[in-house]
Amino acid sequence: MKVCIYGAGAIGGYLAAGLSGVDGVELSLVARGPHLAAIRSSGLKLQIGDEVRICRPTATSDPRELGAQDYVIVCLKAHQAWQAADQMAPLLGPDTAFVTGQNGVPWWYTHGLDARFRDARLRSVDPQDRQWTAIGPQRAIGCVVYPATEIVEPGVVRHIYGDKFALGEPDGSISTRSLRLSALLQSAGFEAPVLQDIRSEIWLKLWGNLCFNPISALTRATLDVVATEPSLRSLSIHMMTEAQEIATRFGATFRVDITRRVDGAARVGAHRTSMLQDLENGRPLEIDALLTSVQEMGRLVSVETPYIDMVLGLVQQLGRSLNIYPPSPGVLADAARGAVPAHVVR
Repeated sequence: MKVCIYGAGAIGGYLAAGLSGVDGVELSLVARGPHLAAIRSSGLKLQIGDEVRICRPTATSDPRELGAQDYVIVCLKAHQAWQAADQMAPLLGPDTAFVTGQNGVPWWYTHGLDARFRDARLRSVDPQDRQWTAIGPQRAIGCVVYPATEIVEPGVVRHIYGDKFALGEPDGSISTRSLRLSALLQSAGFEAPVLQDIRSEIWLKLWGNLCFNPISALTRATLDVVATEPSLRSLSIHMMTEAQEIATRFGATFRVDITRRVDGAARVGAHRTSMLQDLENGRPLEIDALLTSVQEMGRLVSVETPYIDMVLGLVQQLGRSLNIYPPSPGVLADAARGAVPAHVVR
């Protein structure tokens, strides 16, 4: 079985370290820069507590060297995946499954929904339909990533906690390809349930990311503070309430309530969210998949989002002021004038 991890950073490296030990898997990585150079020269190193594992998978910056795959697992951030969509073509054969491991609303979200939204495009995460056209939503398997990992230095990934990768088909089926991937990940030591409703799982994680991440970036506060300081907790709850109304209108359900979700975040402790870490390290902020997409979906179902709009505007300006907000083409213009994309079905 040929498996390519596209974006062998913190999560991709963690996956690669597990999959490299599975018999019958021809594993390859697409990476770049010093991280790629270190993997090629010294192998990929995974730190789990006091243990260090070293693996030496095929690694390249050029997908053309790898050929068609059975599975392409994309571990780039959403804006990076959009930028790289056309470069992934050499990896795609007639039956290649494309596993989306990004945070936020995925570009294929509307594929297979009911007639009101079927195949509507989300401009905020896939402008010009780049991924929809280059990859095709029929290839997509949704993946909600729960582990926390980080790159300690080029070629070295540290595991912090978690091992769950929830999988699901956009059409809700329990497909052979999803079960096969689940078995593969489980044999590598990961928890990999196949869910009939992957969209609700996406929203459960996004529910926290869409408020905790930008609020932490704006205030420099850790997760425990955002979830417990009265004004920040209140703002988070207002944003989550708006998001829940939108998600519900798209057919998603929530297995926990807002209070339980916020209290759970508080128990994580003094954790620096991924957006706060990106801000502190001068890396591009992942705004559109977490926030702009939810705003756009709110317009699709006529749900007003004043709290999301306010925080989105603030964090976009923060990113612009530091030159670390890479909006997809057209996103800022649409957001500024409150425009509803032409494909919206009212």
